[in-house]
Amino acid sequence: MSRLSWFRFLAGAALLAVVPPAAAAPPAVGAAERDAPTPPEPTSEKLTLDQAVQRALGRNPTVAVAVAEIERADALIKQARAGWFPILNGNASYTHLDHDRVAPGGAVGAPPVIELAQNELAANLTLTVPLVSAPAWTNTRHAQDNRRVAEVSAIDVRRQIAQATARAYLTVVAQHRLIAASETARSNAKDHFDYAHTRLMGGVGRSIDEVRAQQDLASVDVQVQSTYVALERAREALGVLLAAAAPVDSVDEVDLGAMPSLQSALDEAPSRRPDLKVLEERVFAAKRVSDDTWAFYAPYLAAVGQPFFQDPATILAPRTGWQAELVLSLPLYDGGLRTGVSRERDALLSEAHATLEGGLRQAQSDVRMSFSEMLRADQALAAARDAARLAHRAYDLATLAYRAGASTNIEVLDAARQARDADTAGAQSEDLSRQARLDLLVASGRFP
Repeated sequence: MSRLSWFRFLAGAALLAVVPPAAAAPPAVGAAERDAPTPPEPTSEKLTLDQAVQRALGRNPTVAVAVAEIERADALIKQARAGWFPILNGNASYTHLDHDRVAPGGAVGAPPVIELAQNELAANLTLTVPLVSAPAWTNTRHAQDNRRVAEVSAIDVRRQIAQATARAYLTVVAQHRLIAASETARSNAKDHFDYAHTRLMGGVGRSIDEVRAQQDLASVDVQVQSTYVALERAREALGVLLAAAAPVDSVDEVDLGAMPSLQSALDEAPSRRPDLKVLEERVFAAKRVSDDTWAFYAPYLAAVGQPFFQDPATILAPRTGWQAELVLSLPLYDGGLRTGVSRERDALLSEAHATLEGGLRQAQSDVRMSFSEMLRADQALAAARDAARLAHRAYDLATLAYRAGASTNIEVLDAARQARDADTAGAQSEDLSRQARLDLLVASGRFP
């Protein structure tokens, strides 16, 4: 025997001494962990998509803030309107001097004439009625325009909350699909491990087959647990949007209704989308503000009436009386203030027009993109379903061949892995298809 052959013989003997026989293989590592009870799932209410959206619109704090903004706009209208309503003020004063103020001179023996008494009480009412108050008129109109903007903005906020709720809801549905795929993969991996372990215990299998099956089962179990964590996060996110005290779950089926055609979606978007209506209202409000710059050049005219009471009476002020006057104020020079205001308002109007034009272009782009995305997603979903069906067929054939002794379990594990990936891709493609349909409905203004 050559020296090289002798070394090979010694190496083989050492390897046989180190590796234990197949029948004496150690128990599966991690079996106790897999058999441990899973944590109980928190109680969650199941809602349909429509129920979830309606509850979010009724409870979400962002919607409540938008409604409060409308109330605030109403209050600002009242504040602006006060500038051209009558104003009534009451005044009273008490004055104490060190002594009476007596007028000098006078006839001999005549009583002294007191100009200011040591103790005086005076009171009056001042009524101011604006007759011409152009800034107050225009400010009221601007406040009314801002209220309309707040109303449309509230509708847009509702649209955003409804969209976010629908996305969170579809995410929960997608996680359920992924969990179903993961559970199927774990069941297949468990069956394969049990079969490999049974063969090994019967003396007809190999230890490497059991180890491979055990490793595959552990990998699948990691994926299953991660998917359950993602589902819980999605439930919690949906519950937060609905202002619920517990996570919210979805039902199995979701129906988004009929999809519009590309042309109808392009035609409907400008008139149905609340975000574009907000931009239109802002253009209208900016145009009104720019046109009302004339109010800075208009005069101010007010009528002022004042009844009064004076005790004691003086030479110039009787005990009771009244007076009335007209006050006219005409702005002549303001150092360039009105010119600067006019230029600022014109610039704001130009910005509002540019923002509206950009919003219209973006809306058209959103419709085209979401429609194309929907078509592509549908094609990808059909291909993913075919791939999943073929992958499961290949897995069945590989399992059958392995049990017949025509192949090793490597082919089975590869087929199982491909089947898992195909199921995951199918669930993800299904979610992308639903999300694309939601995007198209939102882009065309049909949702909510």
